[in-house]
Amino acid sequence: MVQGENETAASFGCGAATIDDITDTPQHPIGRHLPPISEDPDYPFPAVAPQSEAVGADTDVITVGAGGNTLGFADLVMKCPQLGGESDGKGTPCKDALGAGIPARLTKVRQDYDRMLEVLHERAPHAKILAVGYPTIVPRDASKCSYGDLTQFGTITQGDLDWLREDVLKPLNEAIDNSTGTQDAAGFVDLYTPSQNHSVCDDSKWVEGVVTLPDQLSFVHANALGHRNAADHVEEAMLNAIDVS
Repeated sequence: MVQGENETAASFGCGAATIDDITDTPQHPIGRHLPPISEDPDYPFPAVAPQSEAVGADTDVITVGAGGNTLGFADLVMKCPQLGGESDGKGTPCKDALGAGIPARLTKVRQDYDRMLEVLHERAPHAKILAVGYPTIVPRDASKCSYGDLTQFGTITQGDLDWLREDVLKPLNEAIDNSTGTQDAAGFVDLYTPSQNHSVCDDSKWVEGVVTLPDQLSFVHANALGHRNAADHVEEAMLNAIDVS
């Protein structure tokens, strides 16, 4: 999602948006038009313009959160439980099957993020760009997570959870943070540090697991407490940016 902070510019992304959808690619909403089970009167859904078009020369602050979909984290959340189930919870089957491709995915995130920041700066040369990172999802001690528990990570193995934390999620935040260093006008908003001890597997969770009881598919997204944490840190960063400018 990208949002420009002024009187006229504001843009909110659709689900599954990638960095390219912010930069210059129209996004086609995924929707749920599945007749006769679910019918949407607005189908077919029109393409959504690139979100960078919402900002301009009079924009003061831009907040942007992206990268997970470019990395393909949803794909991992789908495949890792399947592989973990086939291994009866043992070993690191997801790392074994997909680990070799993660460096290339992270490289693409970094390259796409660099280009996005350049485009945003070109469109809004006077704006401070706040790149929002991702919160803690997997705890430092993966043994907190119960294998097979859909309110957590389902059948992802403990070994794969450690791998996801160390080799996927932490490097994702590092890629975003490092990319902001390519733009003097950009800054990184760290959500990972303040959300430690509030992972999917902690009692006071700020991110839901695959399912939220009784029957809501949450698919590893922040809950209200997680959004509150993000809002507090983004607000602080915005106020600091405005004070400096």
